[in-house]
Amino acid sequence: MSTPDFSPLFAAIDAKDADTFVTYFTNNGTFRFGNADPVVSTENIHAAVSGFFDSIKGLKHEVVDTKANDGVVCSHGYVTYTRHNDTTLRVPFCNVFNMDGDKIKDYLIFIDTSALYA
Repeated sequence: MSTPDFSPLFAAIDAKDADTFVTYFTNNGTFRFGNADPVVSTENIHAAVSGFFDSIKGLKHEVVDTKANDGVVCSHGYVTYTRHNDTTLRVPFCNVFNMDGDKIKDYLIFIDTSALYA
């Protein structure tokens, strides 16, 4: 499996564009952010991601590396969140994408955002 270019996906996230974000998923895809419960289906993923986007002023990803093997893609790097009061939090992340062809079947984000709302 060649390593897919997820830069448009991260650009959609950084633009807080939930409409484009969900186009990367299969219809019954699963999304899990940190230790939150998994969300299933593009409709529910859209609602969850939109709610998260509303809770912050902005975000910016710096992807360090992406690897792919047997339908699994892993990306890691740093994300900087901007709160509504203009303070920021930069934390490392690791995303695991289980693919179904060119669509995401399962999107797992391993991150600690416990200080984001502190």
